[in-house]
Amino acid sequence: METLWFCLVAFMIAMYFVLDGFDLGAGVLHLFAARTEEERRIVLRTVGPVWDGNEVWLLAGGGVLYLAFPTLYAAGFSGFYLPLMVVLWLLILRAIAIEFRNHVNSRAWIPFWDVIFACASTLLIIFFGAALGNVVRGVPLDESARFFEPLWTSFLPEGNTGILDWYTVLTGLTALFTLTVHGAAWIALKTEGDLQARARNLGKGAWWGMLLLAVAVSFFSFRVQPHIPDRVMAEPWIFLFPALALIGLFGIRVAHGKANDRSAFLFSCLFIISMLLTAVLSLYPMVLPAVTDPANSLTVENAATSSYALTTALKWWIPGMVLVGFYFFYTYRKFAGKVRLEEEGY
Repeated sequence: METLWFCLVAFMIAMYFVLDGFDLGAGVLHLFAARTEEERRIVLRTVGPVWDGNEVWLLAGGGVLYLAFPTLYAAGFSGFYLPLMVVLWLLILRAIAIEFRNHVNSRAWIPFWDVIFACASTLLIIFFGAALGNVVRGVPLDESARFFEPLWTSFLPEGNTGILDWYTVLTGLTALFTLTVHGAAWIALKTEGDLQARARNLGKGAWWGMLLLAVAVSFFSFRVQPHIPDRVMAEPWIFLFPALALIGLFGIRVAHGKANDRSAFLFSCLFIISMLLTAVLSLYPMVLPAVTDPANSLTVENAATSSYALTTALKWWIPGMVLVGFYFFYTYRKFAGKVRLEEEGY
C-alpha cells in the first residue's frame, strides 16, 4: 500500500508539472513571444481559463503527501521553509499579475505587471527545479528526520548542503529550458500568425539548451546520488523511462520541423513525465535521501502513515480523481481551439 501511494503522489506531481508547466513556460515567454499589447493579451488568454485549475494539482499533491507520508511532509516543509516561502510569494505575485494587469489602463501599470508575471514564472520554475535537485541529491537529515538548509553554503552537493549548489542550479536551469519549450509548444498550438511563428522559433532555440542540460543533469545525477546507479543496475526495466524521455525529446524536434504544434506539445508532455518518473523510480524506496548518513534517509516504509489510513484514504481518492478527470476533460474541451481576442477577458 505504501508503494501504491508513492506512485499516486508521483502521478499528481507529474500532472502538476505537465499542466501548470505550460502556463509557467508561457509566462517565461510572455515578453519575448508577444510584441504588442494585443499579442500579450492573447498569450494570457491561452492560459487564462486553466491556470488556476492547473495549480490545484500542486495543492492536491501537497494534501496527498500530508495524508500518505506525514513524516516526509513534516521534514520537507520545516527543512525547506525558506524556499517554500519564496515559492508562495512567487505564486501570489504571478496570480495577481494575471488578474491585476487590466484593472488600470496605464502605460506604467500594464508593463509593470507583465514584467512581474514573466519574472515570477521564471523564478518559480528555477526553484521547482532546484527543489527536485535537492530531493535527488539528498538533504542533511538527522536521526529524528529533521534538517534545515540555508539558501547556500559551500555550493557543493555534499556535507552540510544548502538549497542552492552547482547541481541544484543545474536542475533548476534544466527545468527552466524544459518548461520554456513546453510553454512555446502550447502558445504555438493555441495561436496563429506572427505570434505562433515566434513561439515556434523560441521553442526550437530553447530545445538545444534543454538537450544539453538534460544530458548534463542525467550524467551528474549518477555521480551526486550513489543510490541511483545501484538501483538502476538492480532494476534494468527503469531504463524504459529514459528511453521514453529520449523519444519525447527528439519527437519535439521532429514535430518542430514539420510545424506540428500538437505533436510537439504531446512529445513535450511525454518528455516531462518520463524524466520525472526516471528520477522518482531511481530513488525508490527512498523518498528523501540523507546526504550526511544514508541510514537517516526517509523511505516509503518509515515515512508512511498506517496501512489502515492508506486503505481508507484510497476509497475516497479514487472517486475524487474521477470527478477531477471529468472536470479537466470538460474544461479543456470547452476552451479547445485557437485563441482570439474578444472584448471581455484578458
